[in-house]
Amino acid sequence: MKAYLGIDVGSVSINIVVLDEAGEVLTGLYLRTRGRPLEVIKEGLKQAAASIPAGIEIAGAGTTGSGRYLAGVMVGADVIKNEITAHAVAASMLIPGVQTVFEIGGQDSKIIILRDGIVTDFAMNTVCAAGTGSFLDQQAARLNIPIEQFGRLALQSKTPVRIAGRCTVFAESDMIHKQQMGHSIPDIIRGLCEALVRNYLNNVGKGKEILPPVVFQGGVAANEGIKAAFEKTLGMTVYVPKHYNIMGAIGAALLAREEVARSGNTRFKGFQIVGLPYRTGSFECDGCSNVCEVVEVYEGEKVIGRWGSRCSKWDIL
Repeated sequence: MKAYLGIDVGSVSINIVVLDEAGEVLTGLYLRTRGRPLEVIKEGLKQAAASIPAGIEIAGAGTTGSGRYLAGVMVGADVIKNEITAHAVAASMLIPGVQTVFEIGGQDSKIIILRDGIVTDFAMNTVCAAGTGSFLDQQAARLNIPIEQFGRLALQSKTPVRIAGRCTVFAESDMIHKQQMGHSIPDIIRGLCEALVRNYLNNVGKGKEILPPVVFQGGVAANEGIKAAFEKTLGMTVYVPKHYNIMGAIGAALLAREEVARSGNTRFKGFQIVGLPYRTGSFECDGCSNVCEVVEVYEGEKVIGRWGSRCSKWDIL
């Protein structure tokens, strides 16, 4: 049986998916990047190879995320696509007719607008951490609450407090002030969730026409309090797909399936790459005034990938 591999390499997590021909998830892995993407990609591929049933042939591979080029040259990807395309494709498969996608991850957030299955607009927030998973992790630690309980506690709130959420620094100081005033933890958490949703809609979603069906994906979609805050603010149902935290990888695998159907063959190197040595390096090109930093990936002593220049002088993909 044929299957397709998708890898989403982000700053906080690396997600690896194996889909069958029908698009069903055979294996879905969510691994922390821990600042070591090369090692974690290899570790994830080893786990994926061990978990898929015997007789499965990987007929294609795709990569996405901020580290998509790194993963792409390592595994021999058939497609290397940006996160917007990958998340839109995955959402469209799981929720036919989807018109709006909210995606909030560990370090960034994005909104994707689709009409008739085509991406017509999008926006990303990669500058401010307000509303992202890492900020929620920090506040959960400050309150001494496991992040897994954050959403459930928010839903217990009867009178949520209003917290300034335009900036992480202000949100944190305002949250501490509310604690000192004696407000309950559920009310503070619910207020924080609503503040983060306001921040997202006023910044990432500013000027966007948000129409249903709305799909919420990314690691933060696990937080029931954020989902409830979106529904309260928008006045519409927000759907969280079953595989909300690995949707980018699912999209990459679906795109690989499309590409292989078109080309008739795959560039995937096979799972044996987990036993090969990889390392990265970089140099500055002095060919012009841009002085670009060019990144290189080595497989043993051989350069297998190079990117980063504004022109294509050095690129190997």
